Amino acid sequence: MKKVPSRLPPAKRAELLCFLVAIAAASYALSAEWRVDHVVQCCRQWLAKNSARMHWLERLRIGQLALKIASQDLLNAGVAVRLSNVQALFTSELELNEASTMVQRMMVLCQEAI
Repeated sequence: MKKVPSRLPPAKRAELLCFLVAIAAASYALSAEWRVDHVVQCCRQWLAKNSARMHWLERLRIGQLALKIASQDLLNAGVAVRLSNVQALFTSELELNEASTMVQRMMVLCQEAI
């Protein structure tokens, strides 16, 4: 059985972080709650979909960072995710829509945070 490395390269970590920030912001726009459980579940799904593994402590840290960026840093960077914007963040396969300017701004924040 092929062993998958547990340490993601910085570019993949930034991609995961950006995905989790978008998920957290979208979830907040839809429910007015910061859903930690949703971030945890989506982190696991992203890792499985990308055949990647992360130590549980790394997952915890990246989830906390995603919630911090979504709840505090997005507005300072000029990104306001509203209910009407949620669909534009993701493709039909629930992947980040890299053509979205909001996602592009989120990615810059995430790359700086990693």
